[in-house]
Amino acid sequence: MILILDLGSKFSRFLGRRIRESQVYCEIVPYNYSVDKIRAKRPEGIIISGGIPTDVVSVKTLDREIFQLDVPILSIGYGAHITNEIYGGISTESSTNDYEFKEIEVDRGCILFNGLDERLSLWLDDGYVFRDIPKGFKSIATHSNKVVGIEDGRNKIYGVKFHPEIESSRDGGKIIDNFLFKICNCDRKWNMEEFIKDSVKYIKDQVGNRKALCALSGGVDSSVAAVLVHKAIGENLICVFVDHGLLRKNERKQVEEIFRGQFNMNLTTVDAKDRFLSKLKGVVDPEQKRKIIGEEFIRVFEEEQKRLDDIDYLIQGTIYPDVIESGMDGKVAVKSHHNVGGLPKDMNLKILEPLRQLFKDEVREVGRLLGISEEIVERQPFPGPGLGIRVLGEVTEEKLKIVREADHIYRDEIKKAGWQDRIWQYFVALPDIQTVGVTHGKRTYTYTIALRAVNSIDGMTAQWVKIPLDLLEKISTRITDEVPQVNRVVYDITNKPPSTIEWE
Repeated sequence: MILILDLGSKFSRFLGRRIRESQVYCEIVPYNYSVDKIRAKRPEGIIISGGIPTDVVSVKTLDREIFQLDVPILSIGYGAHITNEIYGGISTESSTNDYEFKEIEVDRGCILFNGLDERLSLWLDDGYVFRDIPKGFKSIATHSNKVVGIEDGRNKIYGVKFHPEIESSRDGGKIIDNFLFKICNCDRKWNMEEFIKDSVKYIKDQVGNRKALCALSGGVDSSVAAVLVHKAIGENLICVFVDHGLLRKNERKQVEEIFRGQFNMNLTTVDAKDRFLSKLKGVVDPEQKRKIIGEEFIRVFEEEQKRLDDIDYLIQGTIYPDVIESGMDGKVAVKSHHNVGGLPKDMNLKILEPLRQLFKDEVREVGRLLGISEEIVERQPFPGPGLGIRVLGEVTEEKLKIVREADHIYRDEIKKAGWQDRIWQYFVALPDIQTVGVTHGKRTYTYTIALRAVNSIDGMTAQWVKIPLDLLEKISTRITDEVPQVNRVVYDITNKPPSTIEWE
């Protein structure tokens, strides 16, 4: 396995997926992960990954003992900056953060560039360069006569200022593979067939002959988790679908038909609309909403546990991006996911998360291998807190009704236009604002609906979709005609980053 020490940037996520694609297992851990913990994981190699420097992350951040573990180390971007300074070198810092593909000349005698041309196109901000190289290191890459790559070949320590993990960089992919297979001597053992085999054995060993509850939402992640656990423990799995009043239109009926009919699973539906909405009354902070929803989910499952016998475990469809975005070591990096940051400390159930180490595309592959239909495997992501985080501000019955109807129209028109397979995720959000409008010649002061549509592979990054203007016009017209509480529709054209996919 490869251990990625994350200095706090989007690049670590790109890197993790890129390594997994080469069938090598990797984990992303915080930059201050202890040397003892690193040693215990016995990695074949370490990658120190970072993008733009911050006030928090500095040369004093990394434990110098990391470089004495006798493990190959590749430091990238700001990770290379810190590595260089730890060994006594000096680096320059950019004031522009202007990344783009630049031509870089490399030393083909360096094993990192084995099989590559002398000149490569790589993602670089040429303001970040090595000014002075430490003793024992040599230059292995330059851009405009400035050093952007260094090597201590004897100790297998490498530092590069460019980012080889950027998805569209073919040269970069080969550089990463050279580090994995020629320097770290990794094997291509990470694949989803082996993952399923190992997971089934692990689940059987953990749960034994006892029963487990599965928090089933009907989404891709919880569905794959349910089928995987069902493969391991059969009828001892009891799926619980909680109708928290924050579902999309007709969603409860669809979930019940699929999992009772198609999968013939032991499914219990709990009607908990009133208790969730009561808890959310008056709450406007999105983080607080997520934590309330997360805790109330657990309370419902605890009640189901008491009603049944011999249940110790709660199965959740938590996946790796949830864990990363919720923060590591207790720090919220982007936002709390209800199934990660929202779990109460005094819960009685033991959590079992069989997909916790998988990216979204890996989850879909597992689903296909388990025989789950494309209808489910390719289903759009839907957050556990549901419409609770698509209604900005306080959640009320009126606002939920507006969002349900507008979202139903949006999805209906996208499907009619044949665009449903061209968009990874699309939904509506209800900002907590009202605007002036005119309907039938009379002044109105009602809500605005925001349309969101993005394409992504794993949810870590996303690009907004250029839906045809005539289709957007049709959607807007239907929403303002059929949902009387709405007089304005806007379209979100922001990528992730800088935004997230959801509005809260």
